[in-house]
Parts: sequence; structure tokens; C-alpha cells
Amino acid sequence: MYIAPHMKVNFSHKIVYIGILIISLFSYAQQPIIANVNTNNLEFQQHFFEALKQKSINNFSKAIVSLEKCNQLDSESLAVDFEFSKNYLFLKKYFEAEIFIDKALQKEPNNKYLILHKIAIFKAQQNFESAIKLQRNLVKIYPDLSDDLVLLYIQNQNFEEAEKLIDEIDKNGLKSLKTIGYNDYLLSKKGLKPNDKEIISAKNTTIESLRKDYLKTKDYAILNQLLKLELEQQLFDILNEDSKSGLELYPAQPFLYLTNATALNKLEKYNDAITVLTIGIDFVIDDRIMEANFYEQLSIAYFGIGNKTEATKFKQKAAQLRT
Repeated sequence: MYIAPHMKVNFSHKIVYIGILIISLFSYAQQPIIANVNTNNLEFQQHFFEALKQKSINNFSKAIVSLEKCNQLDSESLAVDFEFSKNYLFLKKYFEAEIFIDKALQKEPNNKYLILHKIAIFKAQQNFESAIKLQRNLVKIYPDLSDDLVLLYIQNQNFEEAEKLIDEIDKNGLKSLKTIGYNDYLLSKKGLKPNDKEIISAKNTTIESLRKDYLKTKDYAILNQLLKLELEQQLFDILNEDSKSGLELYPAQPFLYLTNATALNKLEKYNDAITVLTIGIDFVIDDRIMEANFYEQLSIAYFGIGNKTEATKFKQKAAQLRT
């Protein structure tokens, strides 16, 4: 199996790029659906955009009420069916979510975004087998979605299939940061940690000596020890710089995103922390404690910018993972 090397990327450029990518994907995802909104009926439009507004502030039940009014005016609207399904998914009403996404798919069976949403419904129920079947079909048309199939294989404990797909992704030149992260995870499952030293010398316990050794070796295990010591001593300016520098060499390590975001929160750079955490959480696999830590930092960051709704949501997510 191919062991992917760690890619060196400029962290700040990576943040900007991913931000642009997310915005672009959102635009493309929304445009084909929103284009189906009934533009000839002002009342319909008012209810529909009220539904979008309520969903944006997590009032999913109120959003559904507005969508029901839309449905009375136009029972064949693809956009309404899609929004129904999304809101029911947020409410964890999976049966209803499936009904409405299937209704939408009857209208446009090859719509990429509808299919991705149905996959999300299956994943929310941990029905990975069904999600894998749909994702396989999507990958045939959209090879760039192969990373998501790798993750589904891992979540379903189909590790051999995941390894085979990673090799195929690499041969096709489609390797990404996610691929590297998933590959590292699979190696760790086998007890292989090519980037970690099993033992760090007991004498290397000071920040100065650890930084000196890291600059000489670029070893991840030493960096890990260095950041933990900086965090323990609350050296947040230094922690911010060292974790950011580490991400340039190890962009698939979730611990680096977490420590960098922790430092940013302590420095009251909350928006930057949200950006880092949103990217880094994609690299967390089968680690409830790490995931909970991400959510806790997201809660702190959202509280810092005055968004109490999001702060509460992520605080609750963290608590659920710790029970």
C-alpha cells in the first residue's frame, strides 16, 4: 500500500483557498435547487425565503411550517421537497427526511446535490452500507468525491476497500489532504506510525530543547510534545506560531488544528479559530474525545463573536460525545 508523504502547504493560502472553495460549492449546490423556486407567486416566495431564514437560525420546526404553506401553493416544487428533507434531517426525523428527498429524486434522479443529501441521511443513521452504494455511483461520475467514499469505507470498517481506493486515488493523481489523513489513520490501525518516534528522550523536556530538536529533525512526535508543553504553560502566542508552522508540514494532523484554534481563541481571534476548526475536524476519525474537544473550541469561538445559538449547539454536541 502506498504511504503518502506529508505535503508542505502554505497555511494561510490554504485557508483562503478552502474558503473560496466552500463558497463556490455552496453557490453551485444552491443554484440548481433555488432556480426551481416559483418566481411567479409572490406569496410562495415570501414563505419560501422565510423558511430559509428560519433554517439559518436553527428554527427548523418553524421552517417546516413555512414550507407547508409553500407546498399548499405548489405541491410539485423540487426546492420545497429538498428544504423539507434538510429540515427534517436537522430534527433527526429520518423517515420524513427520506420521504421528501425521494420525492425530489423522482423529479431529478441524477441531481448530484440531492444524492449527496440522501447519503447524509444514511450517514446520520449510521447506515453506511446504503451510503456506500450511492457514493460508489457518484464516484463513477465525479471521481473527485472519492475521498468521501474512503471515509465511508473506514466508518463501515471496510479497511481493505479503503486502502485499495486510496491506492487508486493516488494512481489517478487525485490525492488530497483528506486522503493523506485517512491513509495515516489506516497505518495507525496497523500499528505503523512512520512520522512518530516511539520514545522522546527524557532530557528533551524544555521548550527550548524541544524546539531545537524539532527544527533539526522536523519530527512530528517532537512537535507534538513541544505544543503540549506550550499549552500547559499558556504560551499562546508561541503556540499559535508553532502550531501554524507545523500545519505547513503536517496538514492532515487534527491535533495541530486543535492546538492552533485553542491558541487563537485565547488570543481572541475567534473568526480565525472557527476557520481552522472547520477545516481540521474533517481529519478527526473515530476519536470521540478529540471530536468533543473540537466542538468545545467551536463553542468558545462562537460565543466570542456573540453567536450564542451556535455556541450552545456545539457545547451540546461536545457534551453528547462525552456521555
